[in-house]
Amino acid sequence: MFGKYNHTVDAKGRLFVPSKLRDELGEVFYVTIGLDDCLSVYPTEKWDTIVQHYNALPLSQAGKIRFFFANVARCEPDRQGRFLIPAELRKYAGLTDEVTFIGQGDHAEIWNAETYSRKEAAFLTPENLTAAMEELGF
Repeated sequence: MFGKYNHTVDAKGRLFVPSKLRDELGEVFYVTIGLDDCLSVYPTEKWDTIVQHYNALPLSQAGKIRFFFANVARCEPDRQGRFLIPAELRKYAGLTDEVTFIGQGDHAEIWNAETYSRKEAAFLTPENLTAAMEELGF
């Protein structure tokens, strides 16, 4: 999954799945808290892998990500491609109106559009891009 898509959360807390990501996310997907004040969106296959990994953790380690699992929502888009984002998740990510939906390889993220634009602008400098590419071995 790749790309950046701008959408609006409606008054009922629903959001359209970008048409270019619908097939990749599938008919059922999972939304939970993400890093840096965004939401992470996982297709069922990826979510199942995460759950299997979690279930294999020793009990002493599993508690480190309890809030990740406590805040997951199973989502099924309606015929128009909209899905409901629970109020607690909207609050966590600061989603009120305009959002940015981005593809991140095997999952997607949902951001408050203003927050995403600010973080993207701060990162997109030649120095930051060069440093990131070098650090990641590209």
